[in-house]
Amino acid sequence: MCAAMHFTSPLIPGTLARRYKRFLADVVLESGEMVTAHVANPGAMTGLDRPFAPVWLSTSDNPVRKLPYTWELVETDLGSGPELVGVNTGQPNALVSDAVAAGLIPQLRDYSSVRREVKYGANSRVDFLLEAPGRAPCYLEVKNVHLMRRPRLAEFPDCVTERGAKHLDALSAVLAMGARAVLVFIIQIASADRFSIAHDIDPAYAAGFLSARGKGVEVLVWRCNIGLHGIDIAQPVPIVDA
Repeated sequence: MCAAMHFTSPLIPGTLARRYKRFLADVVLESGEMVTAHVANPGAMTGLDRPFAPVWLSTSDNPVRKLPYTWELVETDLGSGPELVGVNTGQPNALVSDAVAAGLIPQLRDYSSVRREVKYGANSRVDFLLEAPGRAPCYLEVKNVHLMRRPRLAEFPDCVTERGAKHLDALSAVLAMGARAVLVFIIQIASADRFSIAHDIDPAYAAGFLSARGKGVEVLVWRCNIGLHGIDIAQPVPIVDA
């Protein structure tokens, strides 16, 4: 059993020219044409946005979109040989949605209702709210992981994340209401076999993470297999102190 996200149309290969303004990337297609793609990733993308890297783009036929291309994958060597890495931070939510529906994640089984983007806390929206008769509601936040500075060790975050710290506080708060609070990290790097919080990159987030776990926030980490046709959640990964 697996939870998979299949690209709706074949990805378009190209070569990265540059990433700029965080959310834009110029990519040279095999035809020689230069296009500008949307980068659905607000992070630093350390080791992933090097010029001349092979990349793959998805396309949208939505006439409202200013940029029809979205950067989905990059090929890079993070210490275990060349591999594909997913850079679209929107994909993990779709993967978790499928995983919950398929019963792939044991800790999140047997909920009859799954709602998305439900308001909670102080001006926050939880990624998923899982509910079932006779069970405490489960508030579920999903985080994308794409940082690897040492072979096989995935880390989060890759830059300072005030939003992430806010989510930790909100998850901790729902525990006092008798609810479950779960934080799921989805690693879009197939070679990852360990996970750690990047204390040196964001000490405030690291402190908040330790505090939230101490209060009872549950933390799950799963890595993905990445391919040109799609992405699937593969297996859980242990949390280590790096």
